[in-house]
Amino acid sequence: MRRSRSGVLAAVLFVVALGAGTYWLTTAPDDDTLQTSVSVADAMSSDTTGYQRATTVRDFSFPADHGPHRDFKNEWWYVTGNIDGPSGTPFGYELTIFRFALTPPDHNTAVLASAGSDWRTNQFYMAHFALSNGDAKTFHAFERFGRGGAGIAGAQAEPFRVWLEDWSMQSVQEGSTFPIRLQARTPEVGVNLTLRPEKPMVLQGDRGLSQKGPGQGNASYYYSYTRLDTKGTLMTSGDTLAVTGESWMDREWSTSALGPNQVGWDWFSLQLDDGRELMYYQLRNADGSASRFSDGTLVGPDGSTESVTAADVSLEIHDTWTSPDGTHTYPVDWTLRIPSRDIDLRITPYFPGQELDVSVRYWEGAVRVTGSHSGRGYVELTGYGDSPASPTS
Repeated sequence: MRRSRSGVLAAVLFVVALGAGTYWLTTAPDDDTLQTSVSVADAMSSDTTGYQRATTVRDFSFPADHGPHRDFKNEWWYVTGNIDGPSGTPFGYELTIFRFALTPPDHNTAVLASAGSDWRTNQFYMAHFALSNGDAKTFHAFERFGRGGAGIAGAQAEPFRVWLEDWSMQSVQEGSTFPIRLQARTPEVGVNLTLRPEKPMVLQGDRGLSQKGPGQGNASYYYSYTRLDTKGTLMTSGDTLAVTGESWMDREWSTSALGPNQVGWDWFSLQLDDGRELMYYQLRNADGSASRFSDGTLVGPDGSTESVTAADVSLEIHDTWTSPDGTHTYPVDWTLRIPSRDIDLRITPYFPGQELDVSVRYWEGAVRVTGSHSGRGYVELTGYGDSPASPTS
């Protein structure tokens, strides 16, 4: 869901971004160190006055909707993937770019009109990049922040481009959003990948309106590309490897919040070897039970879709993993069943230690799927360690 992403991850991160935005706008530009910690529930309580909200089903328009929606408080471009090196080594990667409006749209217009400088901006960006090596069991995670001005970070629909410094997603050819080139590099690891859709876009929820909690407007506009052919190169340990595999892209924008009884979520994006994909997010209540707003989609080999609700799904936890500092315990081994669709899946990570210890601490990792179907995918877990509720099925 986003983010999730896992989709509502960006809403969780808004308070962090607001604090980080103040930090970046009042300190030296070359000071990029920021250490913060915020719980999911606390971050979700930020003010939403003056922003548009996702309240009704809408018509999507492309390529415009691939670009930014600045009247909404936050949005994200969220890509995860499973790719293989020449010798068959499995790697998992995540690159997510978040946009945040730091003040409501009317105020944004007034400030920008009087700014007089490209450095003055109400738009703030954050990006996460992570890479897992399934054989070596190594995990690298990185975070960046940047102003949405002076070319540091931004988003546009035509030609499609979203970037934060040299981390980016952008169209390869003029006049077409896809294929997309995805690039991110650090001194330790990097990726340079080209993504091409193998299936049509999927509108999640009710024709793209994804309700996350009680009350009108606690929702997002949400669409996905559930199977993207992926080719390119990966840099790790000083070597550059040719890689191939498949990716998943989620797009959401919203001005949404968790309900007062919701503390986090478990989000699954699974690509099955029979040509189907399953997205399911289970929102968790404070007592550990599944929220009735949990939701998902089963995508057929031909791109057709079926809705999956909380009543359709049982999720059983077999094992947990605790972070090295002992503060966060996550489920890391599941059975996910949808009896009405003859689905009975065992979901296990490449290895348990795939936690991003960043501004909002969460677990996001590459997983294998066995059982009634085989495959691979990604799981995102948020809110663990932020509330008294422990992992339960």
